Amino acid sequence: MPEPELDNVKLRLEPFLSRLLKSASLEVRFQVLPGSGQIYVTGTPDIVVTFDGANSDLLLQRGGELLDALEHLCLEYLQLPSAERHRIAFDCQEYRALRLEELRLTAATAAESVERSGRPFALNPMNSRERRIIHLALQENPAVRTESEGIGPHRKVVIYPAQKNNRK
Repeated sequence: MPEPELDNVKLRLEPFLSRLLKSASLEVRFQVLPGSGQIYVTGTPDIVVTFDGANSDLLLQRGGELLDALEHLCLEYLQLPSAERHRIAFDCQEYRALRLEELRLTAATAAESVERSGRPFALNPMNSRERRIIHLALQENPAVRTESEGIGPHRKVVIYPAQKNNRK
């Protein structure tokens, strides 16, 4: 599928997502909208699917796992190539934008701790999109460097003092 266009995505996604939500007995409404220029963890999407309704809180439990699952299922259904998946984002109650700010604040706070203590700081495990946000948030900070460590769902970002980078 070429670059996702709003009308094409709406035409294909709305009936699929309606059936999916009904079969899951989730009382939520959704809208497929053009991206507003707002930055999400995935970047600046062209299309945003927003949710609200009686069960919208269920989508956000456990770090938004159900919201992530719906997004994953729908992107699979649309058969978007990996390189195009960032162009569509699912959100509920501005969770994605708030999570982005939370990650940036976490990165800054952890970097300050590393600068003060001189000791590495390991963040909790997170998915690849969130790890990328941490790396990008700190890439211009000359006092620290970041590395992803671990395997699979246990992969996390560790922030190190920059002087440790001189190992040759």
